[in-house]
Amino acid sequence: MEHRVVITGMGAVSPVGNTAPATWDALVAGTSGIAPIANVSTEGLKVTVAAEVKGFDGAERLGEDVRHKDLNVQYALAASDEAMADAGLGEAEDLDRTRIGVYVGSGIGGMKSYTDAVDTMRSRGFRRCPPFMIPMMIGNMAAGEVSIRHKLTGPTLPVVTACATSAHTVGEAFRAIKHGYADAILAGGAEACIVPEAIAGFTNCKALTRNDDPATACRPFDANRDGFVMGEGACILVLEELEHAKARGAHIYCEVVGYGNTADAYHITSPAPDAQGITRAIKEAVAEGGVDATEGLYINAHGTSTPLNDKTETIGFKQALGEDAARSAHISSTKSMTGHMLGATGALEAMVCARAIETGVIPPTIGLAEPDPECDLDYTPGHAASATVRWALSTNLGFGGHNAALAFKAYEG
Repeated sequence: MEHRVVITGMGAVSPVGNTAPATWDALVAGTSGIAPIANVSTEGLKVTVAAEVKGFDGAERLGEDVRHKDLNVQYALAASDEAMADAGLGEAEDLDRTRIGVYVGSGIGGMKSYTDAVDTMRSRGFRRCPPFMIPMMIGNMAAGEVSIRHKLTGPTLPVVTACATSAHTVGEAFRAIKHGYADAILAGGAEACIVPEAIAGFTNCKALTRNDDPATACRPFDANRDGFVMGEGACILVLEELEHAKARGAHIYCEVVGYGNTADAYHITSPAPDAQGITRAIKEAVAEGGVDATEGLYINAHGTSTPLNDKTETIGFKQALGEDAARSAHISSTKSMTGHMLGATGALEAMVCARAIETGVIPPTIGLAEPDPECDLDYTPGHAASATVRWALSTNLGFGGHNAALAFKAYEG
C-alpha cells in the first residue's frame, strides 16, 4: 500500500533569517544575505564575500552549552526545534517515536571543527587533539544529534551528495513514508563551512565568483555570472503521512508527490553538457507525481550563478518538460539571495516551493540584469511575482554528478 505524504512543519536558519517565516519574508522581499565576510579572516584569499548567517547565538537558541557541537549541528538543532514546534510535535507526548525518523545530511560536515583541531595539534602536538574532534567533524552528527534531542528512534539516515544532499534527504524521506516505513520524518540539511580552507578550495577549483561586490556577486542566469557565492545554515522539514497528519489536525503546507534521483557519470565537478542526468531526474519526479507540466508550475532552480550550471539546467527544463511548458513556468533561483548553502540548500528550496504553492507568491531572482541568451526562460528577475501555483519543482545538482528533483503540489483532501 502506498501512502500520501505532506509537509506539516518547517524550520530554518539562513543567511536572510534565523527562522522559517523570517527567511521566507526576506526572500519574497528580494533581500540579499550576501555581504563581505565578517566571521573569519579573508587575509590572503581571493574571495571576500559570502552569505553568512547573522546574529545566531547557539547557546541562547538551544538553551545549553554548545561548545562541543559544530556550528552546522547547532543550526540543524535550532531548525529542528522550530520544525517540530511548527508541526505541533514538539510538546506531543502520545507519539510513537519509533515511527518518526530523521533524514538530515551535510555536504561537508564539521569542517571548522576539523581545521581548528588540526591547528591545535600542529601548534601543540598530537596529544592535544581535542577529544570531541571526531564527533564534531563527522557528517552524520546533525542527524544523530537531532534524533537524540527529540528522542526520535525511527529510520534515521544522513545523506552526503554534495550540493544535492538535502534534496535527497527530502526525497528519500518521502519514499520511506510513502512505502510505510515511518509515519513522519524530519528531513533536511545543515552546513557551516565558511572557513578559509573551504573558501580557498572552492576558489582554486574555479567554482566561486571573485566578484567582491555583494550586489552583483551572485546573479544566476545573467550573462556576466562567473561563479557561486558560499552560504550556510540549515533547513528542516517535517514530512508526514497524510492520515497521520489529519488525525492530529496538523496544518498542511503542501503535498510531496514525486522524486527523481540520477547520476551524470560524467565529471567530478561539471554537469553533463547534454543535461541528460537532470532531465531524467525531472521526468522521474513529474511522472511519479502525475502532474501536468503545463498547469501552474513554479520551479525553484538550482541556479548557482556558474556558467555551466545555469545553461545546463535551462536545457534540462526544456528537455524534461517540453519547450512550451518550460517557457510558461515561473522559475527563480533563491541562491541569488541566500548564496549556495551547499548541503542545506535543497531543503531550503523545497521549503520555498511549499510556501510558493501555499501563498501564490514567486520569489525573485535578484541581480539578473543582462539575461544570458542561452538562459531564455522566465526567471522572475528583480521582484517577486504573483501566480496560481498548482505544483512546484525543485532541482539540485551536486559535485560527483548527483542530480535530484522534487515535485510538490497543492494539497487537496
